[in-house]
Amino acid sequence: MHTGSFVFAQIVDFIPRRQFDECVNRYRGNCHVRELSCRKQFLALLFGQLTQMDSLRDIVICLSAQKSKLYHLGFGEGIARSTLAEANEKRNFFIYRDLACHLISRAQKLYQDEPVLLDGLDTKVYALDASVIDLCLTWFGWATFRRHKAGVKLHVVLDLQGNIPAIFYVTKASVHDVNIMDILDWEKGALYIMDRGYTDFKRLYDIENAGADFIIRAKHNLHFRRTNTRPVDKSTGLRCDQTIRLGGSRTGKLYPKRLRRIKYFDAETKRHYIFLTNNFDLPALHIAKLYKYRWQVELF
Repeated sequence: MHTGSFVFAQIVDFIPRRQFDECVNRYRGNCHVRELSCRKQFLALLFGQLTQMDSLRDIVICLSAQKSKLYHLGFGEGIARSTLAEANEKRNFFIYRDLACHLISRAQKLYQDEPVLLDGLDTKVYALDASVIDLCLTWFGWATFRRHKAGVKLHVVLDLQGNIPAIFYVTKASVHDVNIMDILDWEKGALYIMDRGYTDFKRLYDIENAGADFIIRAKHNLHFRRTNTRPVDKSTGLRCDQTIRLGGSRTGKLYPKRLRRIKYFDAETKRHYIFLTNNFDLPALHIAKLYKYRWQVELF
């Protein structure tokens, strides 16, 4: 006979009840609610996420099949699909946004003493990326992405010390990745790693002016003028380490300062990568290795 807590109940225990209730009370989430409290709604959605359910109907059917265990799982009673759907439609999503921010701040403290990514690196390192989440066009007409497709885009700034999101925004899928750079507050002294989809030299110059550094993959059609070359050890995969200035009358005005251009051959993928950065202090090999850490945001 089972006498311990269920795995799901053990996971829920990590979510502080007092902070959750504060989020609910802040937005009067349980005001005029009779059957499905915000906590039961949250538990149902959490259960669906952990068990990879595809619909509210799947969640309700699966929970109904375990009626004798619902009390120990934290639900108390069963849930009707229509009630859950109505709660998802009308409840204030800021409740769960504030809860997520609180959990992220707790998780960041757990990793604050983690070793640095590379020797000699004593700054915060963030990876910036975006992913499209497909939605049903029939139900989410406001999220039109293409003619027969709907979706939203999740923009994430991932703290690579612990792989914890520091910032996340949800926009329509049609919003281009670079637009999110306009609303970010760049942390002074931090290092941001981005793919070439974020290439916009006016916005990159905003990072420079904010006192932060960036590493970004260069586009193949980049026009530049080389002003200096530093020696590299080609046995490490490095091919060149140059100081450049952007060419073209318009591009040169958008980013008037010098940049560092590093070319690297990755033996694993058998591909050449070219990086641009405004950091002239880190070794060239560190720049190449740091970009590999950016792939963690895609895994996230």
